[in-house]
Amino acid sequence: MKGLREFIKEEDGMGTVEVILIIVVLISLVIIFKEQIQEIVKNIFKKISSQVDKV
Repeated sequence: MKGLREFIKEEDGMGTVEVILIIVVLISLVIIFKEQIQEIVKNIFKKISSQVDKV
């Protein structure tokens, strides 16, 4: 029980919570803008393939 109390009081875990929140926000943005991201990636690959064909 004493170890659990020390774990809860420990402030090093706050960095982990912040990282998890950032990941959640990034995943949410990807879900919201999924179609736009896919379109951008398609355009980039089209440009790359057209440049390769020219060489």
